[in-house]
Amino acid sequence: MATVRLKALEEVLNRKPVDVELPSVKTSEYFGINVFDKNKMQEYLSREAYESVVQAINQGVRIDRKVANQVASGMKAWAIDRRATHYTHWFHPLSGSTAEKHDAFFEPADNGGVIENFQGEMLVQQEPDASSFPSGGLRNTFEARGYTAWDPSSPAFVYGNTLCIPTIFVSYTGEALDYKTPLLKSLNFIDKAAVDVCQLFEKEVSKVNVTLGWEQEYFLIDNALYNARPDLYLTGRTLIGHASAKDQQLSDHYFGSISDRVTYFMRDFEIESYKLGIPIKTRHNEVAPNQFECAPRYEEANLAADHNQMLMTIMEKVAKKHNFRVLFHEKPYKGINGSGKHNNWSMLTDTGRNLLSPGKTPKSNLQFLTFLINTIKAVHDHADLLRASIATAGNEYRLGAHEAPPAIMSVFIGSQLTSILDQLEKRVTNKKMTPDEKTELKLDIGKIPEILMDNTDRNRTSPFAFTGNRFEFRAVGSSANVAAPMIALNSVVGNQLVQFKKDVDVLMQKNVKKDEAIFQVLKKYIIESKKIRFEGNGYSNDWVKEAEKRGLSNVSNIPDALKEFITPETIKLFGDSQVLSERELEARYDIRLEIYVKRAQIEARVLGDLARNHVIPTVIKYQNVLIQNVMGLKELYPKELFEKLSKTQLDTITTISEHMTIVKDLVELMIEARKRANEIEDIVLKATDYSRNVVAYFDKIRYHVDKLELIVDDSIWPFPKYREMLFTR
Repeated sequence: MATVRLKALEEVLNRKPVDVELPSVKTSEYFGINVFDKNKMQEYLSREAYESVVQAINQGVRIDRKVANQVASGMKAWAIDRRATHYTHWFHPLSGSTAEKHDAFFEPADNGGVIENFQGEMLVQQEPDASSFPSGGLRNTFEARGYTAWDPSSPAFVYGNTLCIPTIFVSYTGEALDYKTPLLKSLNFIDKAAVDVCQLFEKEVSKVNVTLGWEQEYFLIDNALYNARPDLYLTGRTLIGHASAKDQQLSDHYFGSISDRVTYFMRDFEIESYKLGIPIKTRHNEVAPNQFECAPRYEEANLAADHNQMLMTIMEKVAKKHNFRVLFHEKPYKGINGSGKHNNWSMLTDTGRNLLSPGKTPKSNLQFLTFLINTIKAVHDHADLLRASIATAGNEYRLGAHEAPPAIMSVFIGSQLTSILDQLEKRVTNKKMTPDEKTELKLDIGKIPEILMDNTDRNRTSPFAFTGNRFEFRAVGSSANVAAPMIALNSVVGNQLVQFKKDVDVLMQKNVKKDEAIFQVLKKYIIESKKIRFEGNGYSNDWVKEAEKRGLSNVSNIPDALKEFITPETIKLFGDSQVLSERELEARYDIRLEIYVKRAQIEARVLGDLARNHVIPTVIKYQNVLIQNVMGLKELYPKELFEKLSKTQLDTITTISEHMTIVKDLVELMIEARKRANEIEDIVLKATDYSRNVVAYFDKIRYHVDKLELIVDDSIWPFPKYREMLFTR
């Protein structure tokens, strides 16, 4: 195995950057060329079909089957012009990746040949079966019907030679088996709730879109080194490996000059992204060595979620061409920063107003404060649900590790906004305000844009931070489907906006003037949600103690975090919003637990294999070399001199034996614990047992293996080391 490592290192040292031929035209001239967007629709569809699709996108109106045939015909013609030979319904199953089954456009003809064919029913709905995708008991394998249905709000695209049609994926009984279905429902719910609240300020508003801008962090590793690390290619992270003497201590990689090889890779995937209409805007080096980030311009949330899934697929495929592998795991390397996917979330009206951005008048700023405070209240009331929405095995290794937000949910809004909310809390009373009080309050509110322009700070330790005109949900993991946290966030904020409108209406029915009613309700919410606001260092131990005093939860493991999916409060929330039924929530809870168990099971097996079949044999080989050396010294020198000359070797042999024995014993104990856990049928108990009794061995085994890595001759160590994986490009 050592030869595999040395050959991999030699291969890496001989790498040449794979140059990328830049398009001969401006980006604007090929941006979206492989997307069946509105411009392409106007060219390939009849006016009737085009207007029907636009109406479906804007108003959610169902497309008639007759019109669907026209759309399918035009879409097929466009796709064939783009050299597509197949089509697929592209969806996001609950496995966390994307799924597709390709069908050729042709059908057999009576004359023995074939004809190009793609009808409306093929576009609108299909039955791909897809019985092996997780369903959490929503369907049985022998009753495996699953249906995909076209989502016209996310445009079809051609990737390679395949027309990809974004779809939802539901069971025979109509229950969601994917991420897109509840995401669309949550967007519809918050749209209606936000419009109702906007009517208090702007009668012209008839639609509110949720906008999302994600920031994708990732690591790159050379393909040869990746293939020489079984733990990386089987689990996505390194289960063993001693820290490099130098890693990120100097922060010299952060925003540093990007190497040619990495730059060519970035150019390549950006070009492919632009062709698919993904508006990648930013690229840079991140804090850890060989860690990077890219980010697009914000988009409507459903489209943004699709684009993020598309981008991760593109990056993985393009990386192989450049002899790289992309690591989306939240914590591929121990001891250095992991990767997140910050979700920048806001709401935009059809009149062009960002509801989380201050305006130029007291009225518009009161509207801004209304949506700001309601969002804070929603996070306060449903912090554990938001925590559950980002809870994965990979993210658990990242959160709270002095590099990412802690597992404690809190909201950062900055000192200036904190001061404004404190003033509102003090000044607004439940009695009628005097004209002077109203004037003074409106004057203070009117100053918000000027105050925020130069004073809006950022807090990288906060899991949910206000950053000027949006909230940044920083706790989301880099491998996550962004739909998961967006479903939760849209639903809790939508629910809170519904309650706000009810509370204001109650006061107005008691003859309280509208502005006074709004102020009174906002004051109540400010007081009720105050404990979730935190402006300090979320990494500090003092915050953990302070959070406990405030009564904020600090859920320490995945099984406990996921329980929030099936609490009565969560079931009621999603039931009232009609985003997820109780059965669908229970299914998601079971699926998340099952995925956690399977990942832990795989990691335990891989770690056991690495230790028993690679590390221990290598250590014994080196130990035998030392023993032979000692025996040779004993034959050459008299006893007194031998004891002096052989002390280092004998001490090393003893140290190796001690670490090796502990590794062997711990691995055997872990295997027995895993076998016991596997016998448990109840998935909740099994996940808990894995968390407490199996995963608990991982770091213990690693500690002793990593100590051995420092002792054993470098030339025979079987796996690429951290210094090689992090600093070799």
